[in-house]
Amino acid sequence: MNIQLSDHFTYRRLIRFVIPSVAMMILTSIYGVVDGLFVSNFVGKTPFAAVNLVIPFTMILGAFGFMLGTGGTALVAKTLGEGRQEEANRIFSMLIYFALGLGVLLTIFGIAVLKGIVIKMGADDAMLRHCMIYGRIVLLGIPFYMLQNMFQNFLIAAEKPQLGLIVTIAAGVTNMVLDALFIAVLGWGVAGAAAATALGQCVGGLVPFVYFARKNSSKLSLVKTRLMGGALFHACTNGSSELVSNVSMSLVGMLYNLQLMKFAGENGVAAYGVIMYVNFIFIAIFLGYAYGSAPIVAFNYGARRTEELQNVLKKSLKLILGTGISLFLIATVFAGVLSGLFVGYDAELYRLTVRGFHLYAISFLLCGFNIYGSSFFTALNNGVVSAAISFLRTVVFEVAAILILPVFFGVDGIWCAITVAELASILITIGAFSALRRRYQYL
Repeated sequence: MNIQLSDHFTYRRLIRFVIPSVAMMILTSIYGVVDGLFVSNFVGKTPFAAVNLVIPFTMILGAFGFMLGTGGTALVAKTLGEGRQEEANRIFSMLIYFALGLGVLLTIFGIAVLKGIVIKMGADDAMLRHCMIYGRIVLLGIPFYMLQNMFQNFLIAAEKPQLGLIVTIAAGVTNMVLDALFIAVLGWGVAGAAAATALGQCVGGLVPFVYFARKNSSKLSLVKTRLMGGALFHACTNGSSELVSNVSMSLVGMLYNLQLMKFAGENGVAAYGVIMYVNFIFIAIFLGYAYGSAPIVAFNYGARRTEELQNVLKKSLKLILGTGISLFLIATVFAGVLSGLFVGYDAELYRLTVRGFHLYAISFLLCGFNIYGSSFFTALNNGVVSAAISFLRTVVFEVAAILILPVFFGVDGIWCAITVAELASILITIGAFSALRRRYQYL
């Protein structure tokens, strides 16, 4: 059954429409986790910690793809909802070409500043060598990583989420197979992990590019265009919340590592890396749902279908509540098993990781609402409210919690920081939806 943005969405139809996006995000997270599994088990604890120091920095650069993808998709879907398909194609094409050029510049910049960044993050001589090898190779894939992030969103607006899922599976399988070959068989260490990641991103970015460049059956295609300053500015400002969220998460990740080096040493950084790998998968469910449902919201907003907006919002909040409870229970019950997959070879590190998991898992009850709230306002082309939710959640509240709580509770305070930040953020999200209800009666 072909589901269109203009349809009325029941629970079944809504879930079926977003499932490919959720699966895409989960698979993207999983093949990142595979790097960690292979490095930790085949290369060692120090290289594993080094990789975790570099990842937040590479994610900051790749976050510009999320900004252009989410902000651009909201604009393109809204333009489609208004019946202006040729204009939508020109905007779509301009954003893709712009991202390619920006990605090359970010790669050059990243390689130039990498050493200084990881030294400031606290890398010692043993970790520095691994950081530089991994970082330089992964940074070569930044343009394709940006395209992959963008196409995951645009394929939904093009009503081809299944194709997005296929591409993500292909990229993930490429990464995992090459991880096994480069690390376990050839013994290339962190260089092999980085090469596998970059090549997987090439698949994820180039395959959709070729699809849209050729004649296709979707709503979108790459066409001749020009630099459209107004549309670019609109996409960037509207997607700024996703940029803020991703950059902030990466900066906060660096702050976590700094605090953990101070309070728990190398083991703390390794434990946080394990928790983050699992967190990426769990959060991917919320992100996938938010990205998958956003074009529905944007289309109906452009078509002025208020009743359908109300319908999608109510159903989404209920689905997020059930998902949050389920993820909390899974993380709590299986904390030992998940930790053992990465660091079962080190008893002290294992105990630290399990303890961290149990405290960190509480945040899964809350974070879905904040992620969806920010995405919903992006889809309404209200980048200011969306960015405010993301900024307060990942910068103001979480940074404050990371700095203050360890003073009183030690390492446990670091693990609890995310929950405190999510709890404060959900009050902001509720306030934003309440204001929306009073103005437009969407709730």
